[in-house]
Amino acid sequence: MSRRNRESGGLVFSTEFGKMCPGCGESVSQCRCKDDDEIEVGDGVVRVSKETKGRKGKGVTLITGVPLDAKAMKDLAKKLKQKCGVGGAIKDRVIEIQGDHRDLLVEELKKFGWVVKKAGG
Repeated sequence: MSRRNRESGGLVFSTEFGKMCPGCGESVSQCRCKDDDEIEVGDGVVRVSKETKGRKGKGVTLITGVPLDAKAMKDLAKKLKQKCGVGGAIKDRVIEIQGDHRDLLVEELKKFGWVVKKAGG
């Protein structure tokens, strides 16, 4: 016996396997989606920019285009946050560092051998 998600028509629960992953259709314990963590290279340029939009005037430094997988990106974000002495997060393969630390981060990222550009104003 199984229940189906009426909107997408995909299997969401099976009495045999339990919860089902909506992405790959496998049971959650056998999900392949988490393994498909592919690296998006883009144009090969790591961009460092500042953004305040939607943050009540508080600025954050955004780092995009980093050619790393999810685990390596998490480790890199941790090192960069420690270097700047601030907090931050990773959202949709974009590293957010609290405050304006563009100059410091550009120099740090160049040490990895990547092409790094300051983007925006």
